[in-house]
Amino acid sequence: MRRLIVSVVLISGVAAGVQGQVKKQFSVDKSPDCKQVELKLKAKTGNCFIRPSQNEDILTIYSNQNIEEYTHSFSNERKGETCTVNLALEQESQRGVSQKISIQVFGAEERPTDKFWKVYLTESTPYSLDLDYGLGNANIDLSGLTIQKLKINTGSADVNIGYGSGLENKINMDTFLVKVDMGSLHARQLNLARSKVVVADVGFGNMMLDFSNRPTISNHIIGSVGAGNLIIQLPDAEVPVLVTINDSWLCSLQLSNSLKKIGQNRFANAAYSKDSKNALVFDLDVSMGKIVFREK
Repeated sequence: MRRLIVSVVLISGVAAGVQGQVKKQFSVDKSPDCKQVELKLKAKTGNCFIRPSQNEDILTIYSNQNIEEYTHSFSNERKGETCTVNLALEQESQRGVSQKISIQVFGAEERPTDKFWKVYLTESTPYSLDLDYGLGNANIDLSGLTIQKLKINTGSADVNIGYGSGLENKINMDTFLVKVDMGSLHARQLNLARSKVVVADVGFGNMMLDFSNRPTISNHIIGSVGAGNLIIQLPDAEVPVLVTINDSWLCSLQLSNSLKKIGQNRFANAAYSKDSKNALVFDLDVSMGKIVFREK
């Protein structure tokens, strides 16, 4: 078991348009023997950004906070050709979950924080990402990265996932898994993820999955909705779509006009057939929540 080269650096710099000093907090250098990375990042509070980087560092993190202003735990190791990095971040003096719930239920004004972490990943190394957000906001840009597996869990945070520069994932992704408890999650341009399987789990929160662009591979979307809302944006009518929904009398379903019933709890558009290529196949369960299909 070998340790990776890690540096915790405090380099002062001022970013345009950002108040305060932006400092480099963590950096993990790439080892020549590191062929893939397993990164587990947990941010209990605050604002977190993930962006691609053209340098070779496995992980680089900047913040406008001083290191003594937040708590963190950090570990890393290399086993064979896999580098494993675990990082947990938490801002001090933040409101608890009960306060967040009160804000959502009673509509009290929530004061935004200007504290952030900016996380940069290299484009040259394959990643398995396990991202866990508690409170706050997360903006994840996966443009041009090499993601093998992606798992995102949000408690009461608001998460946005997309491909800002329009560059697709460099390989076919095995699994794109997103889970929402009481927060919200928006995943845009999912065709660029090139994921064979998309897993969506909604508790009490809200999730939007954007499949509005033509997929390059067939996608199997497995979804479960408790008491929350799942909105699915469909592509053009030429893309084959098959939907199977296991529902209950307590739920609400809103299907687009293009989806016609073809069997018990099964719906398809006119483009779908058993031999369809690059189809979107949905297997969904809903209990008390709502599922909405929107046409492009």
